[in-house]
Amino acid sequence: MPTPFSRRQFVATAAAAAALPGLAQAVGRQHAPDGVFQHGVASGDPLADRVLLWTRISGASDTVDVRWRIARDPGLRYVVVSGRTRTSAERDFTVKVDATGLMPGVTYYYQFSARGAHSPVGRTKTLPALGMNHARLAFASCSNYPYGLFNAYALIARRHDLDCVLHLGDYQYEYANEEYGDGRPLNRVPRPDRETVTLADYRERHACYKGDKDLQEAHRQHPWICVWDDHESTNDSWVGGAENHTPAIEGDWFVRKAASVRAYREWMPVRDAADWLAVGDSALSGAIRGAAGSGRIEPLFRSFHFGGLADLVMLDTRLYGRDDAAHDPSGKKYTGVAADDPTINNPRRSLLGFDQEAWAYGELARSKRRGSTWQVLGQQVMMAQLSEDHGVTFENRDQWDGYTATRDRLYAAAAQRDVRNLVVLTGDIHSSWSNDLALNPWDGSYDAATGKGVVGVEFATPGITSPGSAPAEAAKRTALLAKNAPHMRYVEMTQRGYGVLDLTPERVQGEFWHVDTVDRYSRNERLASAMYTQRDRPGLMAASGASKPKVAADPAP
Repeated sequence: MPTPFSRRQFVATAAAAAALPGLAQAVGRQHAPDGVFQHGVASGDPLADRVLLWTRISGASDTVDVRWRIARDPGLRYVVVSGRTRTSAERDFTVKVDATGLMPGVTYYYQFSARGAHSPVGRTKTLPALGMNHARLAFASCSNYPYGLFNAYALIARRHDLDCVLHLGDYQYEYANEEYGDGRPLNRVPRPDRETVTLADYRERHACYKGDKDLQEAHRQHPWICVWDDHESTNDSWVGGAENHTPAIEGDWFVRKAASVRAYREWMPVRDAADWLAVGDSALSGAIRGAAGSGRIEPLFRSFHFGGLADLVMLDTRLYGRDDAAHDPSGKKYTGVAADDPTINNPRRSLLGFDQEAWAYGELARSKRRGSTWQVLGQQVMMAQLSEDHGVTFENRDQWDGYTATRDRLYAAAAQRDVRNLVVLTGDIHSSWSNDLALNPWDGSYDAATGKGVVGVEFATPGITSPGSAPAEAAKRTALLAKNAPHMRYVEMTQRGYGVLDLTPERVQGEFWHVDTVDRYSRNERLASAMYTQRDRPGLMAASGASKPKVAADPAP
């Protein structure tokens, strides 16, 4: 939830803006051609010796035999591993293969075959085991289908030097058309054209999104590491409910949540619990078994190791362990809340769930023991304090500001483990933010000029298509934050796009790339901001320009 007012209130203004005349017609162009592999191919959750491959078989009604192969070259002449699998209606004819026996730090090309047809060729890459000295990641969130064209995904696809793409949530949205965006001018009315509630609904909505050619291409060219936020289920979801769920009309929340989770795991290139158990990660295996014993959903939090350069710890701040957000006396979540409010400071409340917290703190410790330079957290909602009055009140209870005890415990855990190079990547907010992270930016313990009191840095990515604030409102709020929030080093609230994270042993640079439009097909983008932090000297500084690309392997043909 990116704004301190309700999504429903925002809909009326935003939908009216989407319906303005002059939007380019894009009839049919967002869909793949008819055939067996209408939803393309994807890969994800790369490790040093394996990667998860994904596709979906269209037009089938019975069990389907599927062959797959992985090669070292785009022409698939030098096959290194291959196999067979099956799919059926039980998993909506999606196909997931955890392909093992691969070499670390190598680019591979893969293809599926079924029902006499071949899929497009995809490209993927394993993570290095040791000795990595340069990594480049794209990070993105908030891709609302009816709100515009996925030009940002097309631009991500063209960045052939990326090691992977991080999707930080809101990969899809649950609303009917016109509830949050009107897709009619661009022929992007979501299917089904109703709010997604049942398993069939969520499956159809995933199929709708994966019919988009630019999203398909970004998946085809890069491995992805994904995590959900709220709209993969419904707005402002938590363990026991959601703002946008009415039990009297929409049934039991836990049934709906289970349906959304099942469809997500079927349609996304994420490794299932059984595959993670086979990996042999003892910490994650313990969390998976513990969740099964408690009746919780299967964990989506997990870690990835970039060859001693960085460890990426992916958190689930939404469905696994989050307590309900604090409400004001009228029952609303989107009014400001006093920083000393007893509910948001209650140590018995958690944004992550206490078992996920323990796992995350353990991952920080294990990263330090491995000697990794950077500890990177991929997660959903803004961690930095968002306040326009010097921290007297916080604006959004749905963010870490609504769970200050969880944030304090995370910062304490980082300090206890001597984590000096913490980088947080954030989605959800539909706008671009570069923040210093500090225990209290207003009490004198933090200084932006020297980096005193900085715990880490945060980069929050703009939406792929989901809108930010109107220009006048954005200008007003940006001015207030510039005056009253010294730790917020860059703020831009109106543009869509994505982020790039460039990591070397000496520094990490975060960049925001903004697209010129989502109303017509375009491949124009501009660098809006570039800021960096240095090793063992936390705190953001302005960069002179974009980071240098890496040498890239050939794209998938």
